[in-house]
Amino acid sequence: MHVGFVLTGLGTALLGPILPLLTRQWHLQDAQSGLLLLAQFCGSFTGGVSVSRHLRRSLLTGLSSAAVGFGLFAVAPGLVVACVGLFAGGFGLGQIIASTNILAGRRYTEHRGSALALLNFSWSFGAMLSPLLAAWLLPRFALRGMLECFAAFFMATALAVAAEMRGTAEQAGVADAPADNQRIGRGIFLYFAGLLFLYGGLETCLSGWLTTYALRYGDKTLAVSEYTTLLLWMSLTAGRAGSSVVMLRIGETTVQRWGLALAVLFTAGLATAHSAVGIATFTILLGFSLAPFFPSTFALLMAEKPAARQAGIVLAVSGLGAAALPWLMGVVSTKTGSLQVALALPLAAAIVLLAMSLWRRSNRALAG
Repeated sequence: MHVGFVLTGLGTALLGPILPLLTRQWHLQDAQSGLLLLAQFCGSFTGGVSVSRHLRRSLLTGLSSAAVGFGLFAVAPGLVVACVGLFAGGFGLGQIIASTNILAGRRYTEHRGSALALLNFSWSFGAMLSPLLAAWLLPRFALRGMLECFAAFFMATALAVAAEMRGTAEQAGVADAPADNQRIGRGIFLYFAGLLFLYGGLETCLSGWLTTYALRYGDKTLAVSEYTTLLLWMSLTAGRAGSSVVMLRIGETTVQRWGLALAVLFTAGLATAHSAVGIATFTILLGFSLAPFFPSTFALLMAEKPAARQAGIVLAVSGLGAAALPWLMGVVSTKTGSLQVALALPLAAAIVLLAMSLWRRSNRALAG
């Protein structure tokens, strides 16, 4: 699980650090660059929606699809082929994220939020490596070769999982597919789907556009701007480790609400920052404030004991938000001529998330 999540974190955060390079190489406007994010996270949505109740099979499918998709992206000559490859790669990421989180959520029933935070620490660690490796390797190696190596890592992991599953398919199917006769009500389902949709859009707006934002409004060097995105993933990673400890003592709902309240303040600060130091400071604070949201929210969902398909759809909706909001940011930036104005979108998402968290009624009331 942890190895797959490191690779998945790398893949999810891949576009942000290299987006300015692709924009310059293919002469793209912001609206066109947003299509790359749209394609990847539409694929992620499709992968999450289609996760099987045989979760280890979905894990293998996801690893294989990610290998093929990112391999195609590596050799893409332009925008269209790149979008096709990113859709396939995103599909694989969606399958991996959904199957792994559901497996962990079912396995660890005590201190579920803490366990999920620790698992997602590996995801954040992989995401943190993405801008770090980009800043370090891109001046020395061709982007195509780096992407081909990335696809090869997914394929090697898929082969390892396939070897482990060989001869135990029947047992794996039984272990991964407990009876799904208990389903959550429509109100609870829609509530958590709304939360994950907005959070997926909020996090990806920040991670996907932060390098470009820092390049325009802070430092003028691509490598230095990539390190700004690294600061976001470093603080998210450290925050996930810290929130794993915090949620051993404090309830998931309390941690979720305080994190969102701080995220609103820090997103507003980022949108008004006019210097490299200011952008970096608010980036770090945002990473810490957003870190506990996903593990605490998914822990609250798994406590309701949803069917595997329901949990997969909720996770997939996160990918849909991650596709729609960053693309819309690109459109707003192109129309207004200001990426700073476009940051009003993630700020609005953070405000609505906080309002939904404070509004949440009891499970019985939601179910009704």
